[in-house]
Amino acid sequence: MTAPLIDLNADLGEGFGRWRLTDDDALLDSVTSANVACGFHAGDAPTMRRVCERAVERGVTIGAQVSYLDLAGFGRRPMDVPRDELAAEVAYQVGALDVFARAAGGAVAYVKPHGALYNRVVRDAEQAAAVIEGVQVASRASGVALAVLCLPGSALLSEADAAGVPSFTEAFADRAYQADGSLQPRSESGSVLHEPDAVVARSVAIARHEPITDAGGAPLLVSARSLCVHGDTPGAAALAARVRAALERDGVQLRAFAGGGA
Repeated sequence: MTAPLIDLNADLGEGFGRWRLTDDDALLDSVTSANVACGFHAGDAPTMRRVCERAVERGVTIGAQVSYLDLAGFGRRPMDVPRDELAAEVAYQVGALDVFARAAGGAVAYVKPHGALYNRVVRDAEQAAAVIEGVQVASRASGVALAVLCLPGSALLSEADAAGVPSFTEAFADRAYQADGSLQPRSESGSVLHEPDAVVARSVAIARHEPITDAGGAPLLVSARSLCVHGDTPGAAALAARVRAALERDGVQLRAFAGGGA
């Protein structure tokens, strides 16, 4: 019987200037893919460079975590951005990160939207198409067929498939799900899971293709190639280490879904 296989990703580089949000180095010891902030919701040039260097050292695949231009709101405030503008902003963010990834001996391998943009492209085909257009521009410039990481059943997934852009689905170890498989809005109580044992148990279930429970307590099967632990959750580095240890203990193989990571 083939062992289950999954990627473990987290959001990194979300500091700014002298402010650090989480322990990027510790997270890089656990994850196989790193979603690196590109300066629009968090992150800055020195942070991007440092995280890329550390990721390459550890064999972790680098992804660009693109966002609406919203530093003050950490990219979590809804925005209306015209399609051509959003496409250009996505390509711009990927290009900025790719410079540092290549300087470190790696390259950006995939793109993952963040926050309000991530939620918007679950259902908004127009905004999803803009993200895919930006990914295609960045792919042509870099010579790499960049993949997108997105929610199962999302408009972004459909637009990627229609455009021939490689796509992979992800699940969230520390977020509550609604009955339709979408994420429960952060504005609702209980949307983020903080109990480590519950997050670890959910992670193993998802990796083994077993049902979890939705916000209403009903069984829900979530299919994904990658598993996300949010980098801005308190204690994220320790939680990611526990998740990885539990997955390995349960016989799950950890391997990046794109690029040449561990």
